[in-house]
Amino acid sequence: MQKFVLVTNTYKDKNLHLSREIVTYIQKRGGEAKICISSIRGEEEKNFSLSEIPEDTDCILVLGGDGTLIRAATKVESLQIPLIGINLGTLGYLCELEEQSVFDAIDRLMAGEYMMEERIMLRGWKNGETKQRLALNDVVIHWAGDLSMLQLHVYVNEKFLTTYHADGIIVATPTGSTGYNMSAGGPIVDPRAKMLLLTPINAHDLNSQSIVLNSQDTVEIKMGSRRFQEGEQAVVGFDGDTALHLLAGESMKISLASHVVKICKISNESFLEILQKKMQCVL
Repeated sequence: MQKFVLVTNTYKDKNLHLSREIVTYIQKRGGEAKICISSIRGEEEKNFSLSEIPEDTDCILVLGGDGTLIRAATKVESLQIPLIGINLGTLGYLCELEEQSVFDAIDRLMAGEYMMEERIMLRGWKNGETKQRLALNDVVIHWAGDLSMLQLHVYVNEKFLTTYHADGIIVATPTGSTGYNMSAGGPIVDPRAKMLLLTPINAHDLNSQSIVLNSQDTVEIKMGSRRFQEGEQAVVGFDGDTALHLLAGESMKISLASHVVKICKISNESFLEILQKKMQCVL
């Protein structure tokens, strides 16, 4: 690898201090590198455009945290350029590198000493509409406004599966299994696996459990009417970002996206070893 693009969260890398050091380091070793900005805080958002990324880019270095890497991955998925994350936050499962290890990792990337993992993504769309949105971690449906229980009818491949009475529902990828899915009591899955995880949020039924589905399945979640009042709606989020609202009687369809995300790996650590280190526990 010789040609790099840095996607930097400027709230994590103040004044692009580390980013500029990395660009200089790569150039001194005969490579090419440029910086693109990706940052969001409150109402202030700056995001690079795909036109800023040269077609011959070998690798995208993402500086920030898991959130920055996820936003970058869903944005550049059509380019199919490998990414690697540099964690400048607190706890990161996706970002393999830390600030102190980044320069050694660049040497190894430029020498071709790396592995490649493919992570599946989700695509979701409101039934009857054509616009699709992508998620690397999860698609979450939850109540809009005051806390309240939802009635969610779940269909898999157009066949009725179950009804959840819960605060919401999560459809997660294996990559997203250590996120909201885990917090809601869902299973932790090796991120290289090919499956979909369906987990209710604070289910009000004693027998409501997570369900593991084939990655080729199409899930449809229909919002039932519970209060019989106007304006009853839920929020649909893709990787934590609110995308749209769902009214009673409407439904979301979720399935495997057409592209995967390619993640570069430097370390030979297994998923379980990384999980143990991040969670500071013994499995």
